[in-house]
Amino acid sequence: MARRTPRAHYDAIIVGAGFGGLHMLHRLRGLGLTVRLFDAADQVGGTWFWNRYPGARCDFESHDYSYEFDDQLQQDWTWSERYPAQPEILRYLNHVADRFDLRTDIQLRTKVTSAQYADDTESWTVGTEGDDHTETASAQFLIMATGALSLPRLPDFPGIDRFAGRWYHTANWPHESVDFTGKKVAVIGTGSSGVQVIPRIAQQSEYLYVLQRTAGFIVPAHNRPLSLDEDDAIKSDYQAYRDRARESYLGVHFPTEDVSALEATPDEHTAAYEARWQAGGSAILATYPDLPTDVRANDTLADFVRSKIAELVVDDDTAKLLTPQGFPIGSKRLVVDTEYYPTFNRDTVELIDVRADPIEEITETGIRTSNTEYNVDAIVFATGFDALTGPLLNIDIRGTNGRTLTDKWSAGPTTYLGLAIAGFPNLFSIAGPGSPSVLSNVVRSTEQHVEWIAELLQHMREHGYRAIAATPDAEQRWVDDVNDVAAATVLTSANSWYLGANVPGKPRVFMPYAGGVPEYRRICDDIAADNYRGFVLS
Repeated sequence: MARRTPRAHYDAIIVGAGFGGLHMLHRLRGLGLTVRLFDAADQVGGTWFWNRYPGARCDFESHDYSYEFDDQLQQDWTWSERYPAQPEILRYLNHVADRFDLRTDIQLRTKVTSAQYADDTESWTVGTEGDDHTETASAQFLIMATGALSLPRLPDFPGIDRFAGRWYHTANWPHESVDFTGKKVAVIGTGSSGVQVIPRIAQQSEYLYVLQRTAGFIVPAHNRPLSLDEDDAIKSDYQAYRDRARESYLGVHFPTEDVSALEATPDEHTAAYEARWQAGGSAILATYPDLPTDVRANDTLADFVRSKIAELVVDDDTAKLLTPQGFPIGSKRLVVDTEYYPTFNRDTVELIDVRADPIEEITETGIRTSNTEYNVDAIVFATGFDALTGPLLNIDIRGTNGRTLTDKWSAGPTTYLGLAIAGFPNLFSIAGPGSPSVLSNVVRSTEQHVEWIAELLQHMREHGYRAIAATPDAEQRWVDDVNDVAAATVLTSANSWYLGANVPGKPRVFMPYAGGVPEYRRICDDIAADNYRGFVLS
């Protein structure tokens, strides 16, 4: 029997020890609040604790994908690579936890299973499970820093339990080293994690089958070590660097051409795109201002990337299968890779089109499709996440009158600013649905949310408020705004996980806010300045 520990009360409970949760804890402690942070992992780090597969790396550059709330931290920490790998990001977050003495208020190996709001006490009761105990704790405020991409979409193929070899999911990789030397391996999925792990496994395995349903747009990272001169140049005026990023659509500063893609000539397109292809990274999406909004403009970039695939992949049939068709570039998350396309030039790598030849089942010896059986020693599932809503709906959250969040979101997520949910007072979500979140540099977005929430709680303390709730009208207006903004872009043109299309039965609703980081920040600041318009404080 699990032992039950006594209930404790805090001013705030935070769920999740990633970028958002750690910063939120630091910020609220600075206000003098009592805080407890729960996380199911063995260490802090959030998604960077769990996603430790070979090749795991951020697709934003190091100096952008880091905190700006403490200038001395910025100056003291030195990144080793242009794009930080998972071990380095995890070291960074552990350094932050130690530097600000956050561990005293963090409870690891503790999964939050439920949260119930009590109208009479205007507080939340949170249920948790640990290795050998269950526990309840209460708090006036509950802050969900659970991350947009933290609930893996587990494979639903029949027969997986009888597979005699080893299988892995990229989002729950073993802590010990996995050796594929001399093995036949299958990787299912070619999203971001699949694209990163496939070249690494190909270098080690005897033979690799890559099972692809939909080809995506992939651009090179051109990752490299960072020199001390580059690091010093940014640190010499880090504030200006951050200011430029703050006023950029993604929360990262990418220079944009002054003309429309439709005004530029084909030769000018090619030159501009080639320069950004050679520089590497997702800045290519910002080459022209109308790429996200005009399909004809978008086609100029999509065709350029398609031409690059034809150049990089030797076998014409394989190149054709790897070439994305039928949706604009950027409508699915653009993947930044290292050596992905050249990997398919290896004699020991085979691409399988599971749209034409679907997976039927996992057998004892491998994978059976409609036409073929592939015998393998190991299977890697790179099948992604139940994004944005999944981590919240995985917890039994009940608001006013006991209504569940699952019931409220049965037709898709509804939030006010992506920060609050009508009917769930004193509950906040960091980088949740209805905010820029996955359409931005998420560290910038989490910091903006953390600061906004902290300033709100300080305002409530100063004015004696106990509870805050988003109004249903304000929430609906925001949902309408999110939909209208997305409809003016190419982002809704693909069956992507932005719409939940990767999860069977999930409502097809475009979830993030597509208006950009600067506009979103201005909206949040205006609402706060107008006495928190759209909220009821009591």
